Amino acid sequence: MKAVVFASGSGTNFEALMEAQKRGDLDVDIVALFCDKPGVRVFERANRWNIPSMCIQLKECENKTDYETRILRWLEEYDPDLIILSGYMKIVGPTILERYGGRIVNLHPALLPRFPGAHAILDAYEAKVPVTGVTVHYIDENVDTGPVILQQEVPVDPAWSLGELESAVHAAEYQTFYKGVNMAAAALAKELEQE
Repeated sequence: MKAVVFASGSGTNFEALMEAQKRGDLDVDIVALFCDKPGVRVFERANRWNIPSMCIQLKECENKTDYETRILRWLEEYDPDLIILSGYMKIVGPTILERYGGRIVNLHPALLPRFPGAHAILDAYEAKVPVTGVTVHYIDENVDTGPVILQQEVPVDPAWSLGELESAVHAAEYQTFYKGVNMAAAALAKELEQE
């Protein structure tokens, strides 16, 4: 089963997925990387793993539909079974959802439905919650509301700084993300068998 990773930044979770693939712990084959920001570190990581990559920026396109249509045209070359959002900071629109609905997996640094959106770790820190965590989930047309695949709790030490909380959450992401992807791949394989 093939997957393409979408990212927007440094790519630490992409790296963790590639390490899981190397260990034989990831049940999909990551075949390409898409990133919407030129020059970010995830491209270096992709090059190191010999993963082909593409950058398309929304500002280069007429509108969001044109942007996502260009992404779909690029994806045709790889024909992925799953799309994995790994720190991809754009909301996926209807053009991609129509083609890949139910096959797009996202990693979120909180226990959804609590703390959706782009600042989940900061929001959890400011709320002084005793437990936060990470969620692997399918995406839908709303922000961080799709069906949950897997969650991992992170107990919070009240003495932690924001940086310490971020480190703990990221460590949980690296341990959890590939397992959630595997669960999504297994569910998709079962669905395809029944068709």
